Amino acid sequence: MSKLVKTKLLAEKKTDQIIKRIAFQIFENNFEEEEIILAGIKDQGYIFAEKLAKYLNEISTLNIILAQLSFDKEAIIQPDILIESKVNTFKNKVVILIDDVLNTGRTLAYCFHPFLSIPLKKLQVAVLVDRNHPKFPILADYVGYSLSTTISEHVEVVLTNEKEKGVFLY
Repeated sequence: MSKLVKTKLLAEKKTDQIIKRIAFQIFENNFEEEEIILAGIKDQGYIFAEKLAKYLNEISTLNIILAQLSFDKEAIIQPDILIESKVNTFKNKVVILIDDVLNTGRTLAYCFHPFLSIPLKKLQVAVLVDRNHPKFPILADYVGYSLSTTISEHVEVVLTNEKEKGVFLY
């Protein structure tokens, strides 16, 4: 049995620089808006959204609303996606769907579903890492780091561990 080798792709400082850059890109593309919604996918996607909100608040006057999307990522057939915010919050607004890693596009495809019945101004996607293994026609508007991997490799984003933050490849 082979031992998994953990390789650090991005250290904490570089990861933070990338998140700041994405915040600037989001502001640049939405500077005429009064308010935008960052809809982070539960766990690392939501933490990424929180960090983006922090940087957006530092560089802009945009009103940033955070929303969290929750669902069972392992389920083959997805039940409803739980959005921890009122649906009226999203009407005629710019919504940026945020996840840590774009692998096949499956997670993001499921997360589009609740927004299909809400009249939005714009729906964009931001990911920290794009692995380039599309099975669904999902492209991110904002990408921190593009990485070609084998399908057997695993990318992990760690934004909360005080001992070791960054992006890792196994």
